[in-house]
Amino acid sequence: MLIQNVEVAGAQVDVRIKDGRINAISGQLPVVEGEVMIDGQGGALLPGLHDHHIHLNATAAALNSLRCGPPEVQNEGQFVAVLNGQSGAGWLRGIGYHPSVAGEIDRNWLDRHGPDRPIRIQHRSGRLWILNSAALALLDLEKLTDGRLLDGDAIVRKSLGGQRPDLQPLIRKLHSYGITGVTEVTPGNDREDLAHYCEAARPLNICIMGGADLHAVSGDNARAIGPLKIHNHDHDLPPLATLVQEIGAAHDHGRAVAIHCVTRAELMLSLAAIEEAGPFSGDRIEHGAIVDAVGIDWIKRLELTVVTQPHFVAERGEAYLRDVDADDLPHLWRLKSFSDAGINLAAGSDAPFGDFNPWSAMANAVKRPNGLGAEEAVSADMALALYTKPVANAGGNARKIVVGESADLCLLDRTWSEASHDLAAVNVHATWVAGELVYDRISSINPHSSAV
Repeated sequence: MLIQNVEVAGAQVDVRIKDGRINAISGQLPVVEGEVMIDGQGGALLPGLHDHHIHLNATAAALNSLRCGPPEVQNEGQFVAVLNGQSGAGWLRGIGYHPSVAGEIDRNWLDRHGPDRPIRIQHRSGRLWILNSAALALLDLEKLTDGRLLDGDAIVRKSLGGQRPDLQPLIRKLHSYGITGVTEVTPGNDREDLAHYCEAARPLNICIMGGADLHAVSGDNARAIGPLKIHNHDHDLPPLATLVQEIGAAHDHGRAVAIHCVTRAELMLSLAAIEEAGPFSGDRIEHGAIVDAVGIDWIKRLELTVVTQPHFVAERGEAYLRDVDADDLPHLWRLKSFSDAGINLAAGSDAPFGDFNPWSAMANAVKRPNGLGAEEAVSADMALALYTKPVANAGGNARKIVVGESADLCLLDRTWSEASHDLAAVNVHATWVAGELVYDRISSINPHSSAV
């Protein structure tokens, strides 16, 4: 395939793909007979984007779920209208609920205000399901008198027959944003989940985190295994010795760890445990939502990577300003401070708990909302680099369009200079994974053969 008239590193060039890799880059490449040609219309050709923190099954399910929290739903009246505005009699699945909408809702609230059908509503944290009486009866969970099920995803899935959502509609959406790879970060992923993702997530490039069940996996799927995902909770933190032992076991099996850290206590415990176990190449801090100067210095000293979510300052800004201690606001979802300290940094959506549009996230990294660390903004080039790190190395150097690299690419509808001025307005014209055209936005870019 020959991609003509594209911008690479500021120059207008042609790019040839052969055997899934970039074969040549030049100002004007000769056309080979029978070669498929695409007119890039002068748009920027970039490395395909990678979402370094996403929950695939949950995000796929969310595409067919009700939005039950901010910004779409702001108050109780809107929430009741949304619940009762859906036709049908089967399961009603809602996501993104936050108590600022209607308080700490429970089984009785849903029974009073919702339709007469099974309802399950997920809290914005992802940890809590709130179910009505019809849902509890179907799931044989009547003992939950308040209908609030904490950390019960496995129970719900088993009760529903273990069904997994079709990933292909989500994958098509990801490709439309130029995303060619993802890191699946659900802590409970086991060998069955690994096999499922390796098959169902094609043609995405994938890295699969999960539990200790993945430590000794062999075979082709082993190449997709990522760090051990550790998700501790601020209200129930494990003893330091227990966490050190868990980290050490992962390192002994050649796996890095990726530890969920959204509070100061979670971060301090995690850093202390990694230091005592001994840091391992690829160890990650997920989120790093609140990190002060002491935390930054400690992360740097341990040579850890931080995988953050720059869009949360916009999506949850009002709640942060209302609920987060004023002293912590300057330390919230930092970017430039990490970069200035030389800390390896990448980004992911945390979908379905955040928007998986990377261009919106990049725009928020460049222009942060007022009152939420404007000094933490970074350049457009830096924002792009957060999403172009290698599939299996979020702390590595950003990938570039060079001969010999895998042809995981995305083509923009404008030059990079134009895109840099308004990243949120960017459209992706085409996306390739290993040289295969997986997304084509406009008919004029449809490939044709020089032999015709």
